[in-house]
Amino acid sequence: MKIVGRTDIGKRRSENQDNYRAGRQADDTVWAVVCDGMGGARGGAVASGIAVSVMEEELSQKLVPELGQDQIRRLLEQAVEHANGEIFDLACADPTKRGMGTTLVAMVVKRGTAQIIHAGDSRAYLYRAGKLIRLTRDHSMVQEMVEKGSLTPQEAEVHPNKNLITRAVGVNPKLRAEYSECTAEQGDTFLLCSDGLTNFTTEEELCEILGQEDFFTSADKMVQAALETGGQDNITAVLLKMESTEV
Repeated sequence: MKIVGRTDIGKRRSENQDNYRAGRQADDTVWAVVCDGMGGARGGAVASGIAVSVMEEELSQKLVPELGQDQIRRLLEQAVEHANGEIFDLACADPTKRGMGTTLVAMVVKRGTAQIIHAGDSRAYLYRAGKLIRLTRDHSMVQEMVEKGSLTPQEAEVHPNKNLITRAVGVNPKLRAEYSECTAEQGDTFLLCSDGLTNFTTEEELCEILGQEDFFTSADKMVQAALETGGQDNITAVLLKMESTEV
């Protein structure tokens, strides 16, 4: 398994409120998490920093080789619950951080299965056989309108309220994060990213980069593409590739 990531403050923000972590376990299980903080001066960077730190601690310590899929799912759910509680408690204790929160998308890839948990509009994708497949559903007002049929996907991409999310880590005492999974095959590449990437690139552009660039330069190329078309938000891309490391 290969891992590469890149984050950038973008052209407009005064602070990078995106955070990410990724790691590989001894049995070649890999995990990654991307968070996009919200709350501005009230602590978006703090919220995303807490979330990735909690996820890193939980996964790096508890993601042992003998865990099965059901146990990994529960580990992901408990880690997100832990992060949600820490952020919410800090926001309640510190008036300057009231309302802070963060999106989150996390993935564990083990024994041919990718297990995903997310809240908000940070996304996970699968690149396989020349096609880019979105694995997560945005938790946003605009996405709900698309699902109800009142907006087309094309209209949603340019809707003025597209960034209003309906779920986030740390905003409420309880969080219903969404879990999903898919197969992971040799040659697959997984992308985890914040909306600073997807708002300033198209899925077609991301697919083209994955098809043409070397794996270890792909995250840089994606961030650069977002910067060249505006870069008005923090931008983060993390890539995981299913590839044998045996000689």
